[in-house]
Formats: sequence, structure tokens, C-alpha cells
Amino acid sequence: MSSLTFKQGFTHGIPICLGYFSVSFAFGMIAIEQGFPLWVPIATSVTNFTGTGQFAGLELAAAASAVSEIVLTVLIINARYMLMSLSVAQKLCDDYSLGKRLLTAFGITDEIYAVAIRQTDALCPRYMAGLILCSYSGWVGGTVLGGVCGSLFPASVISALGICLYAMFLAIVIPPASKSKPIALIAAGSAAASCIMNVIPGLKDIGSGWIIIICGAASAAIGAYFAPASEEDE
Repeated sequence: MSSLTFKQGFTHGIPICLGYFSVSFAFGMIAIEQGFPLWVPIATSVTNFTGTGQFAGLELAAAASAVSEIVLTVLIINARYMLMSLSVAQKLCDDYSLGKRLLTAFGITDEIYAVAIRQTDALCPRYMAGLILCSYSGWVGGTVLGGVCGSLFPASVISALGICLYAMFLAIVIPPASKSKPIALIAAGSAAASCIMNVIPGLKDIGSGWIIIICGAASAAIGAYFAPASEEDE
């Protein structure tokens, strides 16, 4: 039995909720500025839960790209969530039904994964529901408010709001990295490899989603080989 509760999950999701609110606020405003009706960004955020994927899809849709191109691009960008879902699945309680697993899979994002995977107890449905619901509310709520506000704010403000997502992710990664040298090296190595791949001709055309998967998987594999975690650490 897991000791994690819905309240703990909801509390852990508050920082993510605040970060998502600011980013999705910018998403809603940008969608309206590009000429989309209000229901488009709202429907997109309700049925999707991916910042990078939604921004990329929005840009392609605004450029009148083919549906197949939009679907393939978003699929590649979000392919990293397959690895995250496989990792989270190893920590789920035994009473996780298929329906609850599907709902949890929908709610897996970079930040939610980072928070969930750090829990020492098994992940139970009530904890994941609190964590995902709080974060998801911020994402949808920010989109709605951003869309309603429309073009009331200057472009410089909208651009500045996007940095909140990166700041939030750093706040999640830095604490465990500061306590573990292997984790710090893995994170730094993955970031360095990602930067390199994004500037090398040929490799930078792979796509940001695949670059994240390749760098993350390679760095984790190297870290597991040279600094494997003992059973006590696990």
C-alpha cells in the first residue's frame, strides 16, 4: 500500500500549475493573435497536454501546413513521453486499472514525470490524480484566460512568459542534481549533447523530440553503466 494521498499530489502539483498557467496563457494569446477563434486554443489544451507540441502545431497550422505534417511533427516532438510512461509504469501500485493507466498516461509531462518519479512510495491513483489534475487545471485555465485577453498585452510580454516553463523545469531538476553527482553529470551531459546535436548539420534536422530522446536515453545508459544505483539507493 502506498502512503501517498490526493492532497499530497495536488500540493506537489501547485508549482507546476503556476508554471503551466503562464505558458498556456501565452499559448492562448498567440493563438488569438494568429487569427484562430477562441475555441481552437481551448479545445487544443483540453484534448492535449503538451506545451512544445501545441506551440509547434499552432505554428504549422497558422502556416497552412498539411494535416499529415502537423500530426507527424507533434508525434515526433512528443515521442519522449513513451520513455517517461514506461518509467512511471514501473512505480505504479498493483491496483492500477487499465482505465486509470490510460488517464495517467494522458497526464504525463516532463515536469509531472520529474515530480512523480522522485517519490519513494509506489505511485497510487489518488496521488497521480491530484498531481495531474492540479497541473492540468493550470494549463487549461491559462489557455482560456490568455485567449480571452487576446491582444491586450504587447508581444514582448507574451515572449517573456515562455521562459517560465524552463525556469520551472530547472527548479525540479536542480535539487536532486545537487545531492547526487551522477545525476548532475547525467543532466549536464544530456543538456550538452542536446546543444551539440542542435547545431551540427544533419543532426539538427532530426527534430527536437528525437534529439531529447536520443540524448536522454544515451546519457541515462552511460550513467547506469558507470554509476549504477544499488538496491538500497532504489
